[in-house]
Amino acid sequence: MLKELRAKLDNKEISAVQLTQHYLDAIKIKNPALNAYVNVTSDYALAAAAAADEVIAAGKQTMLTGIPYAVKDIYCVQGIESTGASNILKGYKPPYTATVIKRLPGAVLLGKTNSDEFAMGASTENSCFGPTLNPYDPTRVAGGSSGGSAAAVAADLAVFSFGSDTGGSVRQPASFCGIVGLRPTYGRISRYGVMPMASSMDTVGPFAKTVEDLALLLEQVAGFDPKDGVTSQQPVEQYSATVNQPVEKLRIGIVKEYFELEGLDPAIRQLTERVINQLATLGAEIVPLSLPHTKYAVPAYYVIVPSEVSSNLARFDGIRYGYRAPETADLLDVYTRSREQGFGDEAKRRIMIGTYALSAGYYDAYYAKAMKVRTLIRQDFVAAFKQVDVLLAPPCPGIAFKLGEKSDPIQMYLEDVFAAPASLAGLPGLVVPAGQVNQLPVGVQIMGPQLSEALILRVGRMIEGLPGQ
Repeated sequence: MLKELRAKLDNKEISAVQLTQHYLDAIKIKNPALNAYVNVTSDYALAAAAAADEVIAAGKQTMLTGIPYAVKDIYCVQGIESTGASNILKGYKPPYTATVIKRLPGAVLLGKTNSDEFAMGASTENSCFGPTLNPYDPTRVAGGSSGGSAAAVAADLAVFSFGSDTGGSVRQPASFCGIVGLRPTYGRISRYGVMPMASSMDTVGPFAKTVEDLALLLEQVAGFDPKDGVTSQQPVEQYSATVNQPVEKLRIGIVKEYFELEGLDPAIRQLTERVINQLATLGAEIVPLSLPHTKYAVPAYYVIVPSEVSSNLARFDGIRYGYRAPETADLLDVYTRSREQGFGDEAKRRIMIGTYALSAGYYDAYYAKAMKVRTLIRQDFVAAFKQVDVLLAPPCPGIAFKLGEKSDPIQMYLEDVFAAPASLAGLPGLVVPAGQVNQLPVGVQIMGPQLSEALILRVGRMIEGLPGQ
C-alpha cells in the first residue's frame, strides 16, 4: 500500500493535502462510533501535508513524504496534548517529540490514538476516553493496549500507525483487527519520548495492512539512539529488499506447551495448525519443541511489570506536571489525592502490587524470584533457536471478546499468555492475518531470535501469500 500511494503522490495523481483530507473526512465519519482517535490534529496534519507537497514538487521526497499516519497517545509530540489515556495527564503538552516520530520525515500525523491507561491492559477498556470498538463488530473490543492504533489502520483511518508492545499490546490488537503488527527486538527501535510502563520490556512497533509496509517502516525507525540507552548499535538491515524472498529450508518450531494451554479456543488451534500444514507443503520443516517454563511466564510477567509500573508512575505526584488535586491540606495530601483522583483502577492495582513486590521482606520472595524465572524462560528460547529458525503460535487464546466480558483482572491478564514469553526474553514477534473465526479476524504469531526481524518478516510475507489468507 505504501508503494502504491508513493507512486500516486509522485505522479501527481493526488496531492498530499487531498490524501490527508480524505483520511480526515473518514475519521470525522467513522471515529465517533469507533473511538480509535482521542485527539485528531487536523490543522497540524493539513499544514504538514502542504509542506509535503512542496517537498514533492521539488523532487526531494522520501518514502513516507505526504503519507498520513497515527500514533498511540503515549507518544509525545511537542505542543500536542499527550495524555497516555490517563486523567492524570489531561492537558499535558510535551516540550519534545519522540524519536520514532522524528524518524518519519515528511509523514503526516493525523492524530493520537486510544490506549489503555499508560498501556496497561488488553482491551483499551482502561482508557479515560472509553474503549475503542472493533471495526468488525462494535460489540467487541479492538484489543489492547494499542487498540486505537490497530483499529485506525483496520478501518482505513490511517495508512499506518504506531503502538507499543510490552506483553502483547501490538500483537493481540493486530490479530483482533485483522492487520499486521510487529513487536521488534527489545532495543531495536528507540523509545525516547514514549511514556514508559515496564522499561525492561517496553518496545514500540508499527501496524500496517501488509508485511511489506512493515518492512519499509522498520527501515525508517530502527537503529541506535543516544537518547535511549538500550537501543542496539547493530546496523539496520534493508528489510524491504529481502521481505519478498522465500525462505529456503525453513525450520519452524511448534511449542507443545502453547497448544496445551487451558483456554485456547479450539478454532484458533485449528486455524494455526492449518497455516503450519500449508507451510509444510511449501517445504518447511516442522519441528516439535518444548519450552518447559512457559507456564510461569504470565505469573513472572505480572510481578515484574507492576514492579516497574510502581517505579515509573512515581513521577506523577501532582507537583511537577499533570493533574493536581484541589483543596489539599499539605504536601502528603497533594500526593495522595492527586494520584487517587488522577489514576484509573488498573493503574492503581498495578502500583499497589508492584510496590508490595518491591517492599522490604517481599523483594526476594517475589521480584527477585520472578527475575530468575525470566532468565529460565530466556534460556528456553535460546535452546529452541539452536534447533529451529522461527517459532509459530497463536498470538492470543481467542477471538476479540465482548466489551465488559473480562471484568476479572486475572481473566484479562491471561490474554497475554502467548505473548508474554517472548516479551520476557526480549524477542521480536510478528502477527499476520491467518483467516477468520465466527466472521472475526485471527492472526498467527511468528517469533524469532533477537534481531531476526528480516527473517520473521520474510516468513510473514510467505503466510500472507498462502491460500485462504
